[in-house]
Amino acid sequence: AELQIERRFVPDECPRTVRSGDFVRYHYVGTFPDGQKFDSSYDRDSTFNVFVGKGQLITGMDQALVGMCVNERRFVKIPPKLAYGSEGVSGVIPPNSVLHFDVLLMDIWNSEDQVQIHTYFKPPSCPRTIQVSDFVRYHYNGTFLDGTLFDSSHNRMKTYDTYVGIGWLIPGMDKGLLGMCVGEKRIITIPPFLAYGEDGDGKDIPGQASLVFDVALLDLHNPKDSISIENKVVPENCERISQSGDFLRYHYNGTLLDGTLFDSSYSRNRTFDTYIGQGYVIPGMDEGLLGVCIGEKRRIVVPPHLGYGEEGRGNIPGSAVLVFDIHVIDFHNPSDSISITSHYKPPDCSVLSKKGDYLKYHYNASLLDGTLLDSTWNLGKTYNIVLGSGQVVLGMDMGLREMCVGEKRTVIIPPHLGYGEAGVDGEVPGSAVLVFDIELLELVAGLPEGYMFIWNGEVSPNLFEEIDKDGNGEVLLEEFSEYIHAQVASGKGKLAPGFDAELVVKNMFTNQDRNGDGKVTAEEFKLKDQEAKHDEL
Repeated sequence: AELQIERRFVPDECPRTVRSGDFVRYHYVGTFPDGQKFDSSYDRDSTFNVFVGKGQLITGMDQALVGMCVNERRFVKIPPKLAYGSEGVSGVIPPNSVLHFDVLLMDIWNSEDQVQIHTYFKPPSCPRTIQVSDFVRYHYNGTFLDGTLFDSSHNRMKTYDTYVGIGWLIPGMDKGLLGMCVGEKRIITIPPFLAYGEDGDGKDIPGQASLVFDVALLDLHNPKDSISIENKVVPENCERISQSGDFLRYHYNGTLLDGTLFDSSYSRNRTFDTYIGQGYVIPGMDEGLLGVCIGEKRRIVVPPHLGYGEEGRGNIPGSAVLVFDIHVIDFHNPSDSISITSHYKPPDCSVLSKKGDYLKYHYNASLLDGTLLDSTWNLGKTYNIVLGSGQVVLGMDMGLREMCVGEKRTVIIPPHLGYGEAGVDGEVPGSAVLVFDIELLELVAGLPEGYMFIWNGEVSPNLFEEIDKDGNGEVLLEEFSEYIHAQVASGKGKLAPGFDAELVVKNMFTNQDRNGDGKVTAEEFKLKDQEAKHDEL
């Protein structure tokens, strides 16, 4: 005689129960007490959708649904007075029938409902939240209130990318995403009138379905965004900042906004080397690398329209915001010359180095970031060269000129005057600016340009005869070499310092042996000032 309700399954979580005025979606099987089925929503493959407490159901069902949770299952016995009474339903329900319903509640909402938001993870740092007209990239699982999955971006292994607040999404999602931080995770519950309404989406989402989206925000930007720069480390001494046209060497880690690493110069153990301000890198980096100091560390955040755009590149997704943590190792400009800073000069600094002089010096060689490349002090021996003879890189040759013994100076050499783009394999990186700290220890004056031997006094008028000791009118290499060395030993002559003496003497002999027969005659023998002058062609 009375309504009987048996709660056969109640879920552990029941955030909401049916109240009069709510709209519900439920499955049911209707039977008579003898077990004979008279109706079933399962047979129609569609839930029964109806308002509760508005007279759209038999009275017993109106009462039986109140207090139910989504996913709750109830077995309901409804007496005739709360069902179809003495009239029944022609051909279906006999008069005065007791009805049994096995009910499973799938969905519940109310016309006064709003979007519900539950944030279950929020990152410690939230510098920016989603606003209207922002473009976002997020992952989601979409389910119905009963937990049935209807869609997932995770399954497609691709984020959902869209503008927010301009009608590209269902209204509830437009609202539910507002205020999210990158890295935040929230559950957004949307009633059907803010989702796909009475008709559903025509595919996976039935009409009048509440939707639950479990959302993880990966990326966020606005088309009006420019790059943002955060200085992490700025050296106290910053004598020069980068400008358009400079060539930079820098290390970087490239990540997406959610922290996913997509590239790193550190992993290649090689700096990224490029011109800036000339389109060699993405526009955002072209801009973000301007105004940096050597040794500076900064974070550059690049929106996609200044990065790789809608298409992305490689493992960079389309429309992705990029984060570059950079460390500037060095930079230079192709118009740079060497830089010389003298730290110490002795009181007597009148004799200055020039082309042809033989120099002995110590040095420390390093990169602009302080990385030591080489040191003669560590080796315990000087480096010895003839200035202007091509024995060192051009920048070093320039940096050693007009230096006196005892002087200490720092010479900074741009790569086009150093080891160029190639560098020295395993020793000097390509396109590296070099820093040499130099101390000149010894200077032996060279000979005038073009001379490998000079006389310290008057030249004998009988020079050929003096060299030709056996008087046969021919001078061989042995005679020539013995004579020259004797003049050097006695102080009457001087060979160019810093070169192999035997090789110099041999070259001198070869120059005199004009017909190449291995001997010099009186007719062939000439001093340098006796050589015929030739006009330039």
